[in-house]
Amino acid sequence: MKGIQERKIDLYNPTEDHLALRENVSAFAKENLDLQAKDHDDEETFNRELFRRLGAELGIFGVTVPQENGGMGLDPVASVIIHEEFSAYDPGFTLSYLAHEVLFVNNFYHSGNPSQRAQYLPKVLSGEWIGGMGMTEPGAGTDVLGMGSVAVRKGDKYVLNGRKQFITNGIVGQVFLIYAKTHKDSRRTTSFIVESSYPGFSFGKKEEKMGMRSSPTTQLIFENVEIPAENLIGKEDGALTHMMRNLEIERVTLAAQSLGIAKRCIDVMCEYSILHREAFDKKLIEFGQVQRLLAESYADYQAARALVYDVASQIHPENRNSLGAASAKLVATQMAERVSRNAIQVLGGYGYCREYPVERLHRDAILLSIGGGTNEAMQKNIAADLKKIYASSTP
Repeated sequence: MKGIQERKIDLYNPTEDHLALRENVSAFAKENLDLQAKDHDDEETFNRELFRRLGAELGIFGVTVPQENGGMGLDPVASVIIHEEFSAYDPGFTLSYLAHEVLFVNNFYHSGNPSQRAQYLPKVLSGEWIGGMGMTEPGAGTDVLGMGSVAVRKGDKYVLNGRKQFITNGIVGQVFLIYAKTHKDSRRTTSFIVESSYPGFSFGKKEEKMGMRSSPTTQLIFENVEIPAENLIGKEDGALTHMMRNLEIERVTLAAQSLGIAKRCIDVMCEYSILHREAFDKKLIEFGQVQRLLAESYADYQAARALVYDVASQIHPENRNSLGAASAKLVATQMAERVSRNAIQVLGGYGYCREYPVERLHRDAILLSIGGGTNEAMQKNIAADLKKIYASSTP
């Protein structure tokens, strides 16, 4: 309308702070993550020095923690930006960032009390301590409430026994948010802050993995670990709410990792087929088969990206969106596997070799359809949420 200035809304950079964050993170990732990614993947090692720099130099720990508590005071969209930009260069390293920043810091801040925050936040926001979260067990993955770890109250302590499986940042972490039962036969769960220095806490073997090899994955073992009662988060048997709430931001950041993988693969495909590789005196992009792989990859990436950012913009600790989070993870992770596989096909023999990053990105992409709830679980969750919506609207 005349006299009213229209403002263009940028779904991907909704504020100047988001845009500045993307520019800073992208530049840092290109300069620092890309160069070291292949070596740490080959050697299956964690770049601890680089991880510390994320706090000391880049200041991106505590994205969703208010500024008055030492964080950035931003939102899940900001978290998605970081995970997308980082994953274009090193998804494995980014997975360790996710475990620290989303699985520990975000969950801990929104679920812990002021005394707990004062004790632990400065250490994890600076990067002095690396955090993680323990939910999955050797015999309990998707069936989270079937876990067997038990923490029994004894005076002013809880005594924890059990094992956690496939824990990101295990062996390099100093503090973990651990889910356990307070009664063996209960289907309810309770969460605790557990330091790796506590007697009886040990790490199992470091897993040898297909992908995400620069991010350490180990078993956590608890043998009569005494946890101070003040390390109980919230109330006994009350962890399900904040567990499910945190799963939503975990799923959109895992989806964001898929976006980063796809974006890098599309860049590699375009540079290779448009600028460099020729066959029969023509650039590869002139062949219909290659056009199809490139076009479908780009369109799939753009569609998934719009969904992930839209869902992220609606997530807040007080605003649940399980349907959106599950949908974003399902769509984006499937897309990343397709796009990275397409990139290998476009590059042919070079795509299958480690000279180019696409084979590593494809291996990394596969984990994202498993972590944070398998894609099969996402399908089940989406169907259950739709059933509730339509059943409640029936006259």
